[in-house]
Amino acid sequence: MIRVLSTNIVSPLGTDTEQNYLAVKAGKSALRPISGWQGLPESITASVFSPEQSEALKVEGYTRFESLAIRSVADALAKAGIEVRGSNTVFILSTTKADVEELSSDQNTDGDYHSPAACAARIAAHFGISTRPIVSCNACISGVAAQILADRLLSCGYYDYAVVCGADCTSAFTAAGFLSFKSLSPLPCRPFDIERLGLNLGEAAATIVFAREQQDSPTEGWRLVRGSMDNDAYHLSAPIPSGEGARKVLERALGDFDRSRLAFISAHGTATMFNDQMESVAIRDAGLSQLPLSALKGWYGHTLGASGVLESIIGMKSVEDGTVLPVRGFCEIGVSGKVNISSELRSTKARAFVKMISGFGGCNASALYSLEPCGDEAKAGGAEAEAAGFELDCSHSVRLTDSSLCIDGKEFEVEARGKELLTEIYRKHIGDYPKFYKMDLLGRLVFLASELLIKQEGETPEASGRAVVLFNHSSSIVADRSHLATIEDRDRFYPSPSVFLYTLPNIVTGEIAIRHGYKAETSLYILEDRDPGLMAQVIRSSFAKSQIRDMVCGWADCSEADCFEADLKIIHKKQ
Repeated sequence: MIRVLSTNIVSPLGTDTEQNYLAVKAGKSALRPISGWQGLPESITASVFSPEQSEALKVEGYTRFESLAIRSVADALAKAGIEVRGSNTVFILSTTKADVEELSSDQNTDGDYHSPAACAARIAAHFGISTRPIVSCNACISGVAAQILADRLLSCGYYDYAVVCGADCTSAFTAAGFLSFKSLSPLPCRPFDIERLGLNLGEAAATIVFAREQQDSPTEGWRLVRGSMDNDAYHLSAPIPSGEGARKVLERALGDFDRSRLAFISAHGTATMFNDQMESVAIRDAGLSQLPLSALKGWYGHTLGASGVLESIIGMKSVEDGTVLPVRGFCEIGVSGKVNISSELRSTKARAFVKMISGFGGCNASALYSLEPCGDEAKAGGAEAEAAGFELDCSHSVRLTDSSLCIDGKEFEVEARGKELLTEIYRKHIGDYPKFYKMDLLGRLVFLASELLIKQEGETPEASGRAVVLFNHSSSIVADRSHLATIEDRDRFYPSPSVFLYTLPNIVTGEIAIRHGYKAETSLYILEDRDPGLMAQVIRSSFAKSQIRDMVCGWADCSEADCFEADLKIIHKKQ
């Protein structure tokens, strides 16, 4: 459990949390039709900053994305009133594509492009945060995943404070990708409605400053009580119809918390056909059909890496105001699971809520927030003691580079080099998964390394408690350039959904989960460089604050077609 010190939202509806909440409560939406957005051949409806707003947000020497994040973090830190220049603060950036609108398909003409890791480092340095930043890049659940990571790191005593910023900008890159999936609505979105046509995109930055819970912490104030993540192990771009994964994380986040104390469920509510249906089934099967449902995409659109943070903040403001916000665009129920949804403002006296969210790669997350004391659900120092009180054991390891293969310390002779080496290893050692040829280079690298790793175990272990946690530096840069090559020439605009899918680097963790039926959490974090100490903090805190039994984890980076490295291990928590 961690405490909320301050929040901020910067969106087209306002530049602080209060402005944003009051705008939503008043029924104002930032969604509007846009023609020719960044040269797109199709019109879209989205929530984007006006040219005047963008100019006002600009921070000299920083890109548009970095400026947006800096504005949000600056306001939140000013309100928190803490010193962040020492080693007691961690900066966690939640984003799907960061600075991608500055990227070119030709690496020699990138202009002001900075990788997600570089963006995070530049933003942290702006505020004098001296510790290494972490980028949570887990598709739509990135913002909630970043908060869960903050809870783990602070509760285990690694830091006293965490600055969690979720941010993404609407770009031709992301819009073209969603157009290729035919998932964008030409009209304002209508979550859970029978006439819903798809999602709208949005841009925003949202920040929460957290503090580690202490024995003498104030009794009143917002806490992130508990969070949970898992994977459907079903499909890379479609949620499992049963809603099993989303239901399980809802139930784990709530634990034994008294349901009568909940004001509402803050749903993902993308207004896409399959996501809304899945969420409704998960809510019903979790026994929460009577709980009011809130969904915010009708005001902000889908703000991607910002959404999990932004929607959590608006949830806090709603509870403080005794209000359940209406679902904009909703008229008639269009899902089979029973949900308590309204297009009108409703009142509440409850002082807690639960956030649910799902994303590409099969990932799901939920988090429970409470404004009132929560008893002893998470006593201060408990997780810290647990983090120091267990040992981790590595059972097998694989290191695969563009010129070598080593399994459990044994070098294997290889003939090819670069990307041809991946095909050689697949044919020689795997050969039974034709989907391999559809993956991008990072996907092939991780797939091969994980297959070789898992094969060393012999008998297949129980899959339900195995997590997949990967780290890299270059995100999905090779796939990003491939996607850009399909959209840069507007006269030959042909974005491919299969190419776009792999521009979400966490997809590689979903590949492993689907292949082996792993339904524990899957996460991908982007770092400035391979930092064993920081990676160990994430791994140990994940074991300490979850039900993970063992983990496929390690470094997997592909910066160019012929420059890559995967160094993966299977790690067990000793009993």
